[in-house]
Amino acid sequence: MRQAFGALARFVRFPARISIALLLAAAIVLPAQAAGGKYAAIVVDANTGKTLFGANEDARRFPASLTKMMTLYMVFEGMAAGRFGKSTPVRFSAHAASMPPTKLGVKAGGSVPMEVIIYALVTRSANDAAAAVAEFLGGSEAEFARMMTAKARKLGMRNTVFRNASGLPDPGQFTTARDMSTLGIALREHFPQYYAYFSTRSFTFGRQRMGNHNKLLGRVEGVDGIKTGYTRASGFNLVSSVKIDGRKVVAVVMGGESGGARDRHMAELLRKYVPQASSRGGGTLVARSDAATPGIGDAAATARADAGPVTVALPKKNAPTPDTRPDAVADLASAATSRIEQAFAQSQPRPAAGAVERKSPDVDPVKTASIPSGWAIQVAAAQSESDARKQLAATSRQAPAILADAAGYTMAFDKNGVTYFRVRFGGFSSKAEAWNACNALKKKKIACYAVQQ
Repeated sequence: MRQAFGALARFVRFPARISIALLLAAAIVLPAQAAGGKYAAIVVDANTGKTLFGANEDARRFPASLTKMMTLYMVFEGMAAGRFGKSTPVRFSAHAASMPPTKLGVKAGGSVPMEVIIYALVTRSANDAAAAVAEFLGGSEAEFARMMTAKARKLGMRNTVFRNASGLPDPGQFTTARDMSTLGIALREHFPQYYAYFSTRSFTFGRQRMGNHNKLLGRVEGVDGIKTGYTRASGFNLVSSVKIDGRKVVAVVMGGESGGARDRHMAELLRKYVPQASSRGGGTLVARSDAATPGIGDAAATARADAGPVTVALPKKNAPTPDTRPDAVADLASAATSRIEQAFAQSQPRPAAGAVERKSPDVDPVKTASIPSGWAIQVAAAQSESDARKQLAATSRQAPAILADAAGYTMAFDKNGVTYFRVRFGGFSSKAEAWNACNALKKKKIACYAVQQ
């Protein structure tokens, strides 16, 4: 594990022209935008609830699309309680369809399955999908926003008010970096059966393939979500979750001057503080579940048997034990002077070659989806996701012409307490089209049957 954390420590390097004071005074410095009134950040040990780093963490900020984290929390809560499922259709009203981009573009009166809503919120951050599911759950977006705010209070988010489900600008909608870290921890702790949605690299809607806006996925070891956000008033926001060999950290950066600067600052926070996190639980953990919310112990029992997410997370590498010696710098935040802040802003450090950063395609090479057409074909089931992916690739190679327009994906499901993975191809417009594809595959001695999503 020592080797893995050494690589993480080398992820961000500063050029030689930065003053010696920068290198000696602090390993983490506050970006220059702190003076502009937008910057805030926090790093929380998700095993213990301990704050490892904070800067303006309790100051009010605009959440932008981080709002959709709470929208998804409400969706997961309803699914875990069995009130609806991932194939339940969600209708788009004229209000939802009128939302500004980014959006799915579903016309008023149209509908998509709930799982498409989830993917659209996680990856494209679709505003029309947020409004549609708000009306589905709350009757109106305004009522849903009140429900979101009430849920925030139950989770201990004392300084957050929601006015809509998307995060589109509203002067009455605000949060704090601390509250967003609480929500990030709550999503993992309360809904482990759905949390893998946040690691989705891409998904296919019709013939559109949509990549995740979170560029740290697949680039920084251990990062498995959660959400980006941006409006002109908020600046560039990001909530990141890391899990490495028992260490779990949720970090928040708000008010970045650009997406790249925000991502680099987040990477530096993770470089510094993940090794300091506890590998064991304990203490007073924030965002514990209440009686109305499935907790980590009973979530699997309350989930529907077929409610497992389509996951496209990159394989996690085993790492040796990290060096957990306390750092020589006791208070990094107070050491960040104005001169250091300016040096940080001017340097715009970029990730070093090698180390933790891994070059990867902008979108996952395997198209993954909950297909809005409603019909898919299943060709196999496997006992591990890696075997399911191998079967997916093998089937694609065997029948490239038959599956040319289909979107392949894996789907986790539980049976008798054991997790299996379905191997499916979606994107068929009708039952007849799906069965025709199956018949063609059977001629190639590939087992197949059609299913409605």
